[in-house]
Order: sequence, then C-alpha cells, then structure tokens
Amino acid sequence: MSRAKYAAVGAAVGAAVGGLWSRNAASTGGALGGLAGATLAELKSGAGGVFADAEDESDDADAETDAAA
Repeated sequence: MSRAKYAAVGAAVGAAVGGLWSRNAASTGGALGGLAGATLAELKSGAGGVFADAEDESDDADAETDAAA
C-alpha cells in the first residue's frame, strides 16, 4: 500500500474517532491520523525504510559467516 493510502486511511479513522466528540476533534483526529498513517507507511517502506537497515546488516553478517565456512 502506498504512503498516500496509509495517510488516507489514517485520516479517515482519526476523523471518525474524533467525530464522536466534536467537529473540532474530528478535524484534529483526521490530521493526526493522516500523519500517523504516513509515518507508518514510511517505516514499512522498502529499501528506504527504517527497518531495512537492520535487515541488510543481518544479511551481510550471514554472508560473512557463509564465506568463512
């Protein structure tokens, strides 16, 4: 799923939850939900994501171990 879709889903959920209280809370919830969705998408993204570095390092360590054997 693309960043835009995550942001849209986050905004919709945030606005729905905020709408249970007031219009102002719906607006704030939508903005925060959109930010959270975009942040989640960035973290989960492929090679540029935060978790990609840890996976690359473990792959390098495995390759070194295999080469030494």
